[in-house]
Amino acid sequence: MEILNGILIFFAGLWAGTINSVVGSGTLVTFPVLIALGYAPVTATISNAMGLVAGNMTGAWGYRHELRGRGRQLLRLLPASLIGGITGAWLLLHLPEKVFYYAAPILIVVALLMVLFQPKLQRWVQDRAGNPEHAIHDKRHTVILVVLVYLAGVYGGYFVAAQGILLVGILGVFMTGTIQNANAMKNILVLAVNVVAACSYLLFAFGRIEWPVVAVIAVSSLIGGLVGSKVGRRLKPLALRIVIFALGIVALGFMIANLLK
Repeated sequence: MEILNGILIFFAGLWAGTINSVVGSGTLVTFPVLIALGYAPVTATISNAMGLVAGNMTGAWGYRHELRGRGRQLLRLLPASLIGGITGAWLLLHLPEKVFYYAAPILIVVALLMVLFQPKLQRWVQDRAGNPEHAIHDKRHTVILVVLVYLAGVYGGYFVAAQGILLVGILGVFMTGTIQNANAMKNILVLAVNVVAACSYLLFAFGRIEWPVVAVIAVSSLIGGLVGSKVGRRLKPLALRIVIFALGIVALGFMIANLLK
């Protein structure tokens, strides 16, 4: 790896780790940089995803205070994400890539609408549960939440980019608490899915991993994850929703551009 290329990848990883911690879609920063530097798409995807796991870890750690008292919730949702990630990784090996390229923009639009109207949708869900203080314990909404988290895990295991936006939309509506609590839970679930994806690459695509790229992105995203968690936790709910929506629009534009190629 040339020094200039390494510097470019480092700063891309730093920015990706930062925005992954705040909302997600960091892949939309690092992946185009790797492609522009001449790495093959599959190699870029795999190496990038493995490197960003370090940033996912520090982002999740940085948001640990927002997870206090939510251990049971996490234990309920984590298996759904893990199984979803395994399913997505399996689909990646068996389905044409175009399937999710067409589905991804639709999913992101739905997620952005959920983020945008999260307060109203959350109140509606809680009212239907009949107990605004404990809506998550309503069996129907718990089942819906687990199924949606599983489907988000499938999406993340197959198509890594912007899964955080999708999860924040789901959790913000169906989970009690603030959007910051939803973001903290999102970081843990995304980490779980990405670890599953990384393990599948090690087992089935070891020869396609570009280890210098993985190392540079791992170090830079690790730092970015800490920075992003500090910044994101200080954002007010409205400001965080605006940031998520703006990055989601960028992600949507990137996906549509890929379809039009």
